[in-house]
Amino acid sequence: MLNLSTAGTSVRTPVQPCTAELRVAIVSDAAPERNGVGAYYRDLADHLRGAGVRVDLVAPRCRAGSWSGGLTLPLPGDPTQKIVLPAPWLVSRRLDRLRPNVVIVPTPGPFGMLGMHLAERCGASLVVGFHTHFEALTTLFQDWGFGARIANGYLAACHRLLFGKSDLVLANSEEMMGVARSIGARRVSLMATPIPRRFLDVPPVPARRHVARVLFAGRLAPEKNLDAIVAAARRLPDIEFLIVGDGPLRSWVEEQCRGLPNLGHSGWVSRSRVMALIDEMDALILPSTVESFGTIALEAMARARPVLVSSACGILSWDLLSRGIFRIQEGEHLADALARLRDLDPAIRERKARLGREGAREINQRNLQHWLAVLSGDYAETVDVKR
Repeated sequence: MLNLSTAGTSVRTPVQPCTAELRVAIVSDAAPERNGVGAYYRDLADHLRGAGVRVDLVAPRCRAGSWSGGLTLPLPGDPTQKIVLPAPWLVSRRLDRLRPNVVIVPTPGPFGMLGMHLAERCGASLVVGFHTHFEALTTLFQDWGFGARIANGYLAACHRLLFGKSDLVLANSEEMMGVARSIGARRVSLMATPIPRRFLDVPPVPARRHVARVLFAGRLAPEKNLDAIVAAARRLPDIEFLIVGDGPLRSWVEEQCRGLPNLGHSGWVSRSRVMALIDEMDALILPSTVESFGTIALEAMARARPVLVSSACGILSWDLLSRGIFRIQEGEHLADALARLRDLDPAIRERKARLGREGAREINQRNLQHWLAVLSGDYAETVDVKR
């Protein structure tokens, strides 16, 4: 059982409105279509609206490669992403219209820091979502040089400020809860991950009885361990590998694809296409070296597909989900783990995938109820990682 970290705190007791009276502003630097954090809060907003909550998602937008929502600046180390500086008066006007009871801030960028300020100004509770330990990621970009130290300093300062002013910090794994406390979070709890409704409502396409096509979908960046996928494609020529996504390693991935006939890359795809893409595949792989959760793995589980992940993926800390996941063992190469998965009795893969879909459905429902409780001021409610 996970316990809230409340020792030595003096956090104000928030007003506890009923669900029908809840007005929630989500102020995020993550564009809804561009990464896992953006997808998380778009899905959460949809679920909350379905429960009768008024929600305004304030975030930059990216459509067909064009960014909007403020002044755009390049993100160091990743030309496919942008830092967007919001117009404070426009964001303030939106929150003034909503008059939120709660402001959710999931990112330490310009939108997030503005959201923190506006929450304090309008007397709303501040809930901070802690999804990514950015400070750990910057150490993987060796070409940043001294810039990595500057980025680390900025991110650490922003996280300390956000955590210090928050009523509650929600993290998506036990490890991330520990990181949040080490940075200075006073009250910490666990959150699960929402799943788009259609992933659960639409019956999954029956999986084939053999593993011939596998999918990786995510940001093309060092922490995703793309080297292991390329090496696995080279060692397992009978399996077709599809890499979907964009990021700083895109040119490298495209170069590797030219040399391997069983390795393909389709670039970034819209969220509406992800479910169909998963249904076309026989398994999903996620060999990351740093992965606070692994949303795409949960989505593949919801579609009853075998999922193979590294021990670094936070999704494994959820017993309810881990029973439906195949794991790359410590020191085991992705190719060996994938061959092991391929050679299993199809009935075993099917049973594991069925457990995965059941776990995904249950965790999605628990997560919605947990968020509704938190937004209503019940910070003692928790999604138990060990159930």
